[in-house]
Amino acid sequence: MLIGPELMALRADDTPQRLIQRRLVDQSNAWRQTGPGARLEAELLRLASGAVLADLPQLAALFTPGDPAAADLVGGVAGWLLAELTQAQLGQVPLRHQCDRTLATLVLARCHGASLAVQAIDGAGLALKPPAQSVTFAANQHWERVMAGSAEVERVRIVGRTETGVELALDQALLAAGTVSHRTGRDTAQIFTRVPGIVVLLKLQQLDGSSAPSCEYALDDGRLLHQAARTPRDSRLELTAALLGRMGRSDAAPLLAAMAEEAGSPHLRWQALRECLGLDSGTGFAALTAIARRSDDPLAVPAGALRAQLLEAYPQLAEVPACPA
Repeated sequence: MLIGPELMALRADDTPQRLIQRRLVDQSNAWRQTGPGARLEAELLRLASGAVLADLPQLAALFTPGDPAAADLVGGVAGWLLAELTQAQLGQVPLRHQCDRTLATLVLARCHGASLAVQAIDGAGLALKPPAQSVTFAANQHWERVMAGSAEVERVRIVGRTETGVELALDQALLAAGTVSHRTGRDTAQIFTRVPGIVVLLKLQQLDGSSAPSCEYALDDGRLLHQAARTPRDSRLELTAALLGRMGRSDAAPLLAAMAEEAGSPHLRWQALRECLGLDSGTGFAALTAIARRSDDPLAVPAGALRAQLLEAYPQLAEVPACPA
């Protein structure tokens, strides 16, 4: 094994490496706290809080056809990063990033449920992948601007619902440099099918404020393949509720009942209710009855149906009082 003199020196003393990284982090923080990044994060916070893009001048300019703001932003960030990394090749990019053989992502700013990122898709890596067999729809909005290159994409839309999933419609589209698009992730998804060379995109994403889960459907027949919670927090809580159920922790039933009755993600509440019923049928049925009686609760109808099924199978549950509203 050959070890370069720079690496040999770092093995003896990593001080230069730490100083290099400290300088990169300081520059990144300055960009975020006092430079363009500060204004971006302020508008991202407003976007995540429900503001419309048209009321956010800096973000809106990035996705206005013909406006040079996007090129200035991406070029400015790339400029100082490349200048620093050229001088210190062992430095690490201080912004959140990831890369594989096909997709490279650099997150410029992120705030709550909104993020702004630059993505590069390598056509050679994309060509090595098998054709997509499924598509995922999520509760968010996407704005996208092609900074350089071109790509052929397939836009997939939900046009109806079935007993096993959805009905899908597929359209072909060509993305070219300067193209700006907007789509709602709950009913429209995009699949890259071919990229000549490399395409670079500026992408803005915002959670739409709903509690709808992400759903993956098969492209051939639209059947539901997988469903995931909208946020990592909801996912962790669903896993926790399921774990408590598998552990037989009946002492957790009151907590699960409270989770089921409080406001929040219907999917998380339903998971908590199911586990509560399994751990303590009395506590779970009382919570189920209380939910079924709330006309404005999105779980009222399925809760009422489940309650009727349980009463038919176990008439003695009719003696269980409902939880107080």
